[in-house]
Amino acid sequence: MSVMVLALAGGTVEVNDEALDGLRMSVRGDVILPGDAALAGVRPVYNAMYPGSPGLVVRPSGTADVVDAVNFARDHGLVVAVRGGGHSVAGLSSIDGGMLIDLANMNGVEVDTDAGLAHVQGGALWGDVDRETQLHGLVAPGGVVSDTGVAGLALGGGEGWVRRKYGLTCDNMVSARVVTADGQVRTASADVNPDLFWAIRGGGGNFGVATSLTFSVHPLGPIVAFTGAFYPASDAAKVLRAYGDWARTAPNEITTLCGCTTLPAHPGLPPQIHNTPFVVVGGVYCGGVEEGMAAMQPLRQFAEPLVDISQPLPFGAVQSAFDPFFARQDLRSYWKSTFLADMSDGAVEIIARRAQSRPSDRTFVVVFHMGGAVNDVAADATAFSERSASFMVSIDGNWTDPAEDSNVVSWVREAWSELAAIGTGGVYLNFTSLVDEGPTTAVDRGLGGNLSRLAAIKAKYDPTNLFRRNNNILPAS
Repeated sequence: MSVMVLALAGGTVEVNDEALDGLRMSVRGDVILPGDAALAGVRPVYNAMYPGSPGLVVRPSGTADVVDAVNFARDHGLVVAVRGGGHSVAGLSSIDGGMLIDLANMNGVEVDTDAGLAHVQGGALWGDVDRETQLHGLVAPGGVVSDTGVAGLALGGGEGWVRRKYGLTCDNMVSARVVTADGQVRTASADVNPDLFWAIRGGGGNFGVATSLTFSVHPLGPIVAFTGAFYPASDAAKVLRAYGDWARTAPNEITTLCGCTTLPAHPGLPPQIHNTPFVVVGGVYCGGVEEGMAAMQPLRQFAEPLVDISQPLPFGAVQSAFDPFFARQDLRSYWKSTFLADMSDGAVEIIARRAQSRPSDRTFVVVFHMGGAVNDVAADATAFSERSASFMVSIDGNWTDPAEDSNVVSWVREAWSELAAIGTGGVYLNFTSLVDEGPTTAVDRGLGGNLSRLAAIKAKYDPTNLFRRNNNILPAS
């Protein structure tokens, strides 16, 4: 049967039986229509606010299928969304009525220990990567939730548990294979299409579909020194102040976060924090386990803890520790982020006050220590431009009841406005919801002085803005 699909020109366009039959004949993967039983097998998204109801789904088996899907979308003038891991908090990997390219079946990972590289397909999750790299005691710098998609995180920057030692995910990308809007398969690296390579390291999915990415890998694990100290939420100001003071002289081998939330009872959580507001200080050390536990001891002494689970752990366990609390379709989420030059008294006051007045238990106010290797990269060396900040703060509005949408969203905006007023002016686009932003406001903040160069590259590789379901960069005119 024919289907009506969202059109780039506005409204919808009919895709007839003949066209659909041609698409089915050309791809080896799946072509799925509304009502098909196979729709239930499409990778679900994280954010329950954006489940999506696509008018047409292509689930490729490989790069050739992605080429056919991109050509089909372009030739028929269809609005297209690309789903790698589906963890876009802004819902950018979802679409209502348009065409969805779901990369879930392209999740292979191959580690080349001799070359020090990991080759990863565009639909892989970070858990897939960790599974293969940790076999060799190696890490490709990823995120802090193993269920996050590799491509989306990497293209938007990527901050995780080893960022201060090894940098952002995008800093460790050495090449990628990208299907651009003209249906061409292009390699992006320092030597081949270097402009495209520069752009995809922080510029998001604006330039095509990343079907594979290659990363540098580094020694880590499989057992690492881990800190997990949980303090009463009432001590938030004390803990944050001590954390900021400690961070000023922390070695690059230690990567940490400090955040306040409340979690329900779960077998993987100590009972002392079940349904109890807390401030957690988490850290990972890149180096020897014994020296790491000693170096991170101060993180366990900022106040009297509710419980301290600090211990040597498999790195894979650290990477997946937060997974149950960011389960797909479990939470409605609205997040906003900002960067800080320092943990000033004013910042501590705002963060602590907001942490103790959260509009929902699952809302997470979290501070990430940046600096180190992140800041060793020049602001114009990659598209990711924020290279000066010492901290990033993410105001993660998470809740379950749709009736609370307006209340939580308003609270997040207000909290963010207070912090942004004393911040560097930048935002982390991977942690930024866009429903209240104009078409370019968040992108301006997120990409800063690199935006004009990105717009020119966008015009070269996607002049008609086919790939617009993202933190969109408008092509230069």
